[in-house]
Order: sequence, then C-alpha cells, then structure tokens
Amino acid sequence: MRVLIAEDDINIRLGLVDLLEAEGYDCIEAADGEAALKLFSEQQPALVLLDIMMPKMDGYAVCRKIRQLNEQVPVVFITAKSEEIDQVLGLELGADDYIKKPFGTREVIARIRAVTRRCLQSEKLTTSSAEVCFQLDDLEVHPEQLRAKREEMVMELSLRDIKTLQLLFENKGKVVDRDMLFNHCWGRDYLPSSRTLDQHISKLRKLIEIDPKTPKIIKTVHGLGYRYDHE
Repeated sequence: MRVLIAEDDINIRLGLVDLLEAEGYDCIEAADGEAALKLFSEQQPALVLLDIMMPKMDGYAVCRKIRQLNEQVPVVFITAKSEEIDQVLGLELGADDYIKKPFGTREVIARIRAVTRRCLQSEKLTTSSAEVCFQLDDLEVHPEQLRAKREEMVMELSLRDIKTLQLLFENKGKVVDRDMLFNHCWGRDYLPSSRTLDQHISKLRKLIEIDPKTPKIIKTVHGLGYRYDHE
C-alpha cells in the first residue's frame, strides 16, 4: 500500500517514512503542498498523511484539491494545532483522522492501522467480495482487519506481517526462500539485510506462535528460508 507523506519538517518526515516502511507501506515524500499535490496526481497513493502548515500550499488547500480528484482516499492530518476550529475545518474537508505533534510511534501506528482497516474493508464492500481469511494451524488470519485470532485472543498485525503469512499459506508445504520473502514483503527495489528479515520473523513469531522457540507456523529451513507445514 502506497502512502504519501507531506511534511516540511525533514526530521518528522523521515521518521514517519522509517516507521511506516517498517510496517510494510511503500512511502513517497513531499516537503511542500505543491509537491504533495503533484505526487498525488502522478502516483495515486492509497493513503495520505498531510501536514497542515506547509510552504507553497497548506494542508487544507491540498486536501481540497485531493478531494476534487478522489473522494475516497483516506487523508490523515498531521498538526501541531489543537484548536477545535481547526479540527472541525479538517473534518469538513474530508479528513479521516488527526495525528497531533508531538506524537509517539505507538499512536501513529495505531491510527494508521485503523485507517488502513477502514480502507481495506471499504474496498471489500466496493468489490462485493467475501471476507478473505485463512487458517495457519490454529491461527485464523484476517487480512482486511490486520489481525489474527486464536480462540479468544486477538493479535494486531502489520501489513508486512500479513504479507509474510499470506506467502507462507500460499506455499504451504514448500520452502519460501529469503529472496521470495524480500521481494513479496519488502518489494523488489528494496534491499533489506538478512538481519532485517531475521528480526521480522522473530518478532512475528512472538506475536503468533504459542511457543516461539518451537514454532508450528513459521518453521526455519536452515540455509534456505521458512516453511509452513500444512497437516
């Protein structure tokens, strides 16, 4: 899922890029309103993070233009302002949510995942398709919810977690090598290190495995990659 991050503060912008790319999003960046609008028109992102106070064109003006081009794409405002009138104006323009500066990583991830869920569920309703969930051992994975469930336990997952589990499910009984995982879950243009993949798998196992030290879902095939053994 492609995300446009429009923010003139380079530290905040790069911080958001790092955070969302770690979640599995494909990020494009803009440092001012005019550049943001140009990128939106050219690349049609699925989600927009929009700073309100930007050079050349402020976030409100960009949001108005975006809504003329696309009424459905989720827009999340990034703002240091907390006055109620600003929030009301933003919501009238069609903003889906607010992230207020200064913000913590957990808050950003939670808000982005919530908007992503709404986006994925809206796409499902638009296409009239049935809910697509799948089973890995005793784990039920719901991609459009960014969640997995085991009995009464619900686990919050990232887009990259979902992509990883989908790839293992689609290749059940077969080895999914490291290159397949990199290409499917990070993209062909991204070159993560082996340590990046190992850390991702370790973190995912801690989320979904009953005993991460003896995994039943994501099994290591030494020297090759990983495998889900469907019984």
